[in-house]
Amino acid sequence: MMMMMMMMMMMMMMMMMMMVNSLRIGDLGGTKVLVKLNMSGVNPVDTYLRSGQYARLPTLPYVPGKDGSGLVHAVGANISKFKVGDRVFCSQTVPSGTLGQFTAMDETHVFQLGDRLSFEQGAAIGIPYFTAFRALFQKIRLQLKMRILMQGVASGRNLFQVPILENEGMYVTGTAGTQEGMDLVKAQGADMVYNHREKSYLNQIQDGEKFDVILEMLANINLDHDLTLMNPRGRTVIIGSRGTVNIDPRHLMGPETSIVGVGLLTATPSEWQELTNAIVKGISAGWVKPVINKVYNLDQAFQAHDDIINNKGAKGNLVVNVKGK
Repeated sequence: MMMMMMMMMMMMMMMMMMMVNSLRIGDLGGTKVLVKLNMSGVNPVDTYLRSGQYARLPTLPYVPGKDGSGLVHAVGANISKFKVGDRVFCSQTVPSGTLGQFTAMDETHVFQLGDRLSFEQGAAIGIPYFTAFRALFQKIRLQLKMRILMQGVASGRNLFQVPILENEGMYVTGTAGTQEGMDLVKAQGADMVYNHREKSYLNQIQDGEKFDVILEMLANINLDHDLTLMNPRGRTVIIGSRGTVNIDPRHLMGPETSIVGVGLLTATPSEWQELTNAIVKGISAGWVKPVINKVYNLDQAFQAHDDIINNKGAKGNLVVNVKGK
């Protein structure tokens, strides 16, 4: 029994560590693209996978990182929409991650970056933008003058939505954890911004009108409060959570409100194509424009993982430079 416990502890420690190693690049087959990476995006889900705290764990050895950007290095036999040297970004890179020199994946997960955005910005598009667009346009149907509450809006996944929602005629209220984050959200066009680290912020929000849609980044902390802030038939959309939470179902019953979960793994091929078309169009139109908070070197990747979980107030996206100087 003691030996088994020691082995389990060793496995958990290995899952929590990140080590530099060499892995073989597999055959590209007909529909895969090999990308020589410049940057790797950092998302909370990367830390859950690394630490073994995710529902679907990868087979070891595992290269972390689901988002990245770089240049097309090689293409499969049946690839026609990419050529060697194209500037691209990629997302949902399974099983080959982006914290390395190369990543290979199906062509449906590789996208033209063009010349408008930097590689740093390209690495921050994938999960943040695809998840946000899925939440707004595939999970809820926006109507003119809806009141939207965006929790933790200064994080990369939510920030870009503010000007889009404002342009669609929504009234947007955001929360952030620092004055710098609040200023950033306000600069994006939010109508009202609160500091969610102030004890009185919920009372301040409750003094005003309630909301038709709440976009929730940290459901394990905020969900029970969110349920008291919705208008009749309102919806709380869960984009992120780091644990369990107790709620009072009675908050849902009378006003007939609902909770909606959002994820990318369940998107159908047609939904994924819709997301792809929207994001690529957004790059050309200029509304896909990630705000980069910090760039780390490859040997600082663990620090990037720590910062995205334990930050004192998000101010944009975090990325890792995997190319070097």
